[in-house]
Amino acid sequence: MFYHVCFVVPDVERAMRDLTESVNAQWSGILEDSLGEWDYLLAFTRGGPPYVELVQGPPGSPWDSSLGARCHHLGYWTEDVDRSSARLSGAGFEQEFSACPLGRPYAYHKVPSLGVDVELMDISRQQRFVASWDPGTPHMPAFDSASPA
Repeated sequence: MFYHVCFVVPDVERAMRDLTESVNAQWSGILEDSLGEWDYLLAFTRGGPPYVELVQGPPGSPWDSSLGARCHHLGYWTEDVDRSSARLSGAGFEQEFSACPLGRPYAYHKVPSLGVDVELMDISRQQRFVASWDPGTPHMPAFDSASPA
Protein backbone atom coordinates (compact mmCIF):
# COMPACT_ATOMS: atom_id res chain seq x y z
CA MET A 1 0.00 0.00 0.00
CA PHE A 2 1.19 3.50 -0.83
CA TYR A 3 1.37 5.25 2.51
CA HIS A 4 3.51 8.37 2.12
CA VAL A 5 5.25 10.83 -0.16
CA CYS A 6 8.58 12.26 0.95
CA PHE A 7 10.05 15.65 0.22
CA VAL A 8 13.67 16.51 0.96
CA VAL A 9 13.78 20.09 2.23
CA PRO A 10 16.52 22.49 3.35
CA ASP A 11 14.46 23.60 6.38
CA VAL A 12 11.99 21.15 7.98
CA GLU A 13 10.45 23.76 10.29
CA ARG A 14 9.77 26.17 7.42
CA ALA A 15 8.29 23.40 5.25
CA MET A 16 6.04 22.30 8.13
CA ARG A 17 4.91 25.87 8.71
CA ASP A 18 4.25 26.44 4.99
CA LEU A 19 2.16 23.26 4.66
CA THR A 20 0.27 24.10 7.84
CA GLU A 21 -0.51 27.63 6.62
CA SER A 22 -1.34 26.58 3.05
CA VAL A 23 -3.33 23.35 3.53
CA ASN A 24 -3.77 23.07 7.30
CA ALA A 25 -1.41 20.08 7.58
CA GLN A 26 -1.10 18.68 11.09
CA TRP A 27 2.22 17.34 12.37
CA SER A 28 3.43 14.89 14.99
CA GLY A 29 6.64 16.81 15.62
CA ILE A 30 10.23 16.61 14.43
CA LEU A 31 12.47 13.61 15.02
CA GLU A 32 16.25 13.94 15.14
CA ASP A 33 17.73 10.66 13.96
CA SER A 34 20.87 9.17 12.49
CA LEU A 35 21.71 6.43 10.05
CA GLY A 36 25.32 5.42 9.63
CA GLU A 37 27.35 8.63 9.50
CA TRP A 38 24.35 10.87 8.72
CA ASP A 39 22.35 12.92 11.22
CA TYR A 40 19.04 14.15 9.84
CA LEU A 41 15.65 15.60 10.78
CA LEU A 42 12.29 14.23 9.72
CA ALA A 43 8.62 14.92 10.27
CA PHE A 44 5.38 13.24 9.23
CA THR A 45 1.89 14.61 8.93
CA ARG A 46 -0.79 12.90 10.98
CA GLY A 47 -4.36 12.10 10.10
CA GLY A 48 -3.97 8.84 8.27
CA PRO A 49 -2.46 7.74 5.00
CA PRO A 50 -1.27 9.00 2.72
CA TYR A 51 1.21 10.90 4.87
CA VAL A 52 3.65 13.63 3.91
CA GLU A 53 7.20 13.09 5.12
CA LEU A 54 9.77 15.88 5.25
CA VAL A 55 13.49 15.09 5.57
CA GLN A 56 16.36 17.49 6.07
CA GLY A 57 19.62 15.64 5.48
CA PRO A 58 23.33 16.42 5.26
CA PRO A 59 25.42 16.60 2.08
CA GLY A 60 26.28 13.17 0.71
CA SER A 61 23.33 11.46 2.38
CA PRO A 62 20.41 9.95 0.49
CA TRP A 63 18.43 13.03 1.64
CA ASP A 64 21.00 15.70 0.71
CA SER A 65 19.14 18.96 1.40
CA SER A 66 21.94 21.07 -0.08
CA LEU A 67 20.56 20.08 -3.50
CA GLY A 68 17.31 21.98 -2.78
CA ALA A 69 13.73 21.01 -2.05
CA ARG A 70 12.35 18.16 -4.13
CA CYS A 71 10.09 15.15 -4.13
CA HIS A 72 12.29 12.24 -3.07
CA HIS A 73 10.22 9.07 -2.85
CA LEU A 74 6.89 7.30 -2.60
CA GLY A 75 6.73 4.92 0.38
CA TYR A 76 5.21 1.44 0.19
CA TRP A 77 4.92 -1.29 2.82
CA THR A 78 6.30 -4.64 1.70
CA GLU A 79 6.19 -8.16 3.12
CA ASP A 80 9.86 -8.72 2.24
CA VAL A 81 12.30 -5.91 1.37
CA ASP A 82 14.90 -8.23 -0.17
CA ARG A 83 12.39 -10.05 -2.39
CA SER A 84 10.64 -6.85 -3.49
CA SER A 85 13.96 -5.10 -4.06
CA ALA A 86 15.21 -7.99 -6.22
CA ARG A 87 11.98 -7.87 -8.23
CA LEU A 88 12.32 -4.12 -8.86
CA SER A 89 16.01 -4.44 -9.77
CA GLY A 90 15.14 -7.28 -12.15
CA ALA A 91 12.52 -5.07 -13.78
CA GLY A 92 15.14 -2.39 -14.45
CA PHE A 93 14.48 -0.09 -11.48
CA GLU A 94 17.97 0.40 -10.08
CA GLN A 95 18.48 0.31 -6.33
CA GLU A 96 19.64 3.77 -5.24
CA PHE A 97 20.22 2.96 -1.57
CA SER A 98 19.61 0.22 0.97
CA ALA A 99 19.50 0.88 4.70
CA CYS A 100 19.36 -2.87 5.42
CA PRO A 101 23.14 -3.16 6.01
CA LEU A 102 22.77 -0.30 8.54
CA GLY A 103 20.05 -2.13 10.49
CA ARG A 104 16.96 -0.48 8.95
CA PRO A 105 14.68 -2.60 6.74
CA TYR A 106 14.15 -0.35 3.71
CA ALA A 107 15.54 0.38 0.27
CA TYR A 108 15.10 3.02 -2.44
CA HIS A 109 14.69 2.21 -6.14
CA LYS A 110 14.80 4.87 -8.87
CA VAL A 111 11.78 5.29 -11.15
CA PRO A 112 13.35 7.42 -13.91
CA SER A 113 10.08 8.31 -15.65
CA LEU A 114 8.89 9.99 -12.43
CA GLY A 115 12.23 11.36 -11.24
CA VAL A 116 11.65 9.87 -7.78
CA ASP A 117 12.44 6.73 -5.85
CA VAL A 118 10.11 4.06 -4.54
CA GLU A 119 10.84 3.25 -0.92
CA LEU A 120 10.22 -0.34 0.11
CA MET A 121 9.64 -0.43 3.88
CA ASP A 122 9.31 -3.74 5.69
CA ILE A 123 5.83 -4.10 7.15
CA SER A 124 7.39 -5.23 10.45
CA ARG A 125 8.06 -1.50 11.08
CA GLN A 126 4.44 -0.46 10.67
CA GLN A 127 3.36 -0.79 14.30
CA ARG A 128 6.33 1.33 15.41
CA PHE A 129 5.60 3.90 12.68
CA VAL A 130 1.95 4.24 13.73
CA ALA A 131 2.82 4.46 17.43
CA SER A 132 5.36 7.21 16.75
CA TRP A 133 3.57 9.31 14.17
CA ASP A 134 -0.18 8.72 14.17
CA PRO A 135 -1.53 6.46 16.96
CA GLY A 136 -4.82 4.80 16.13
CA THR A 137 -4.19 4.47 12.40
CA PRO A 138 -5.64 1.17 11.16
CA HIS A 139 -3.42 -1.52 9.65
CA MET A 140 -2.12 -0.66 6.18
CA PRO A 141 -1.56 -3.68 3.91
CA ALA A 142 1.68 -4.32 2.04
CA PHE A 143 1.53 -3.77 -1.71
CA ASP A 144 2.73 -7.34 -2.22
CA SER A 145 0.37 -9.06 0.24
CA ALA A 146 -1.19 -12.27 -1.00
CA SER A 147 -4.49 -11.13 0.46
CA PRO A 148 -5.74 -7.99 2.22
CA ALA A 149 -5.41 -7.93 5.99
